[in-house]
Amino acid sequence: MSVSVFLTVNFLSSVVAGIIGALLGLGGGIIVVPVLTLFLGVNIHYAIGASIVSVIATSSGAAAAYVRDRITNVRIGMLLEMATTTGAISGAFLAGFISPKWLYVIFAVMLGYSALAMFQKRHQELPVGVVTDRFTEKFRLDGSYYDVALKKQVDYRTTGVAYAFPMMYVAGVLSGLLGIGSGLFKVLGMDIIMRLPMKVSTATSNFMIGVTAAASAGLYFMRGDIHPFIAAPVALGILLGAHLGTRVMSRIKSVTLRMIFLPVLLISALQMLFKGMGW
Repeated sequence: MSVSVFLTVNFLSSVVAGIIGALLGLGGGIIVVPVLTLFLGVNIHYAIGASIVSVIATSSGAAAAYVRDRITNVRIGMLLEMATTTGAISGAFLAGFISPKWLYVIFAVMLGYSALAMFQKRHQELPVGVVTDRFTEKFRLDGSYYDVALKKQVDYRTTGVAYAFPMMYVAGVLSGLLGIGSGLFKVLGMDIIMRLPMKVSTATSNFMIGVTAAASAGLYFMRGDIHPFIAAPVALGILLGAHLGTRVMSRIKSVTLRMIFLPVLLISALQMLFKGMGW
């Protein structure tokens, strides 16, 4: 494969990854890693290093726009990031003692259940009947933003913080153990447990994932897993895609966002199941 073809495919796939990452609050690794390893023949270690770069680039490209538009709930992001970061450190420590085989299966089952819960809410544009709990009142986690698609100011309440916090810790542990991004769990925890609007969940996840990835990026760099020739086109493509994704997200409804998220959730669940079963 020529250098020009490699760079073009790498860049264009990264643009797509940036758009999806900005829309759904995920790192671009879900697209970047398969493209690099399966289509471009890149070593898995370099692909994972580029994935770390893609997560930071997605967060950098999308988070600023969402914070500016007040869609991101910074208080919730900072609170939950303490749990995911601590969990990631715990997971990295436990990785040398626990076989990941059945963890993949458990992870797949949890994602499958979450996909069912999200499917049942597929027609719900905004959460209804949310009762603020005492943790939310204490940390002042309620918020509001202007929804361009609905053309109105959306005021929302938050609940279930006491349950979402340990879930975020588990998400961090799984991320450290299995080497996967925890963006999926971040979005699910905020959407299903805390009952935030879908746009707030994905925007806040974008704000959080960059912090988690940055914590481990130094280690990957010191090990030589971040190759400039591979990672540079990824970073540029992701930044462009993330910019486009933020513009798209502000103009679509939450139900549309949820329907885009569902297939990604199911594909991730199947991938984890196949790894766990050794297929």
